[in-house]
Amino acid sequence: MGIFSDDIPDRPDTLARWSGPVPGLLRAIRDTVIPPLCLLCDARVGDPGGVCASCWSRLHHVSEPRCPVMGTPFSIDPGAELLSAEAIADPPPFRRLRFPLLYNDAARRLVAGLKYADRLDLAPWMARWMAASATELTQQCSVVVPVPLHRSRLVARRFNQSAELARHVARVTGLEHAPSALERVRKTRQQVGLGRDARSRNVQGAFRVPSERRMLVKGRQVLLVDDVYTSGATVKSAVRALKRAGASDVDVLCFARVETGELKALYSGN
Repeated sequence: MGIFSDDIPDRPDTLARWSGPVPGLLRAIRDTVIPPLCLLCDARVGDPGGVCASCWSRLHHVSEPRCPVMGTPFSIDPGAELLSAEAIADPPPFRRLRFPLLYNDAARRLVAGLKYADRLDLAPWMARWMAASATELTQQCSVVVPVPLHRSRLVARRFNQSAELARHVARVTGLEHAPSALERVRKTRQQVGLGRDARSRNVQGAFRVPSERRMLVKGRQVLLVDDVYTSGATVKSAVRALKRAGASDVDVLCFARVETGELKALYSGN
């Protein structure tokens, strides 16, 4: 299955400017020399950026109806104004959260490929899924900001996966990209293995918007981008820093969300 493949040529700086039969011919030559493969396995697919039918069936896609705040999918449509139990019990500091996938094994492989295996080629396609799941957010926000890494971790990892996703989200939506608007000023422990309360304490005060960059977010609606939403502790800390810097509101866009609480109950039969 192709994913938005017709409008992402391998060389957008050249092919995208042409019309007529030439791009189709070049695309056919390219696909003969370098056959497009599934993003998750080595199976051949029809278009670059595609996922084979087998892998596609393993992904848990999120669609309407869902909670207007937390993006949690509902099994039935409860009406446009009804919130999930999570949104009612623990209202987040952000306005809305959206994500195209639930974080099962198939989604984890995509995230891990980008984050740990230097699969930067995955970022444009993952960002396309993200943007398609959050049209109402991208139409109202004006600037895209990634959740940053601490500089020591950035040096060790060489790139920030959230910044890569944010860059491509901004590109496909036409929004301004402000990769340096938010800083992680305190090195924190890895969140993996920590409980909800420990996660919150771990990232408390970890982010700030430098005074010389406040004009990037002040009075603006910000789209904050991260790869995976787990407990939300990291994202919430980042949102609070953006609001302290004067952001009028903040929406959050992630690639996937971990199946906890309502989500785990909803998908326990899969």
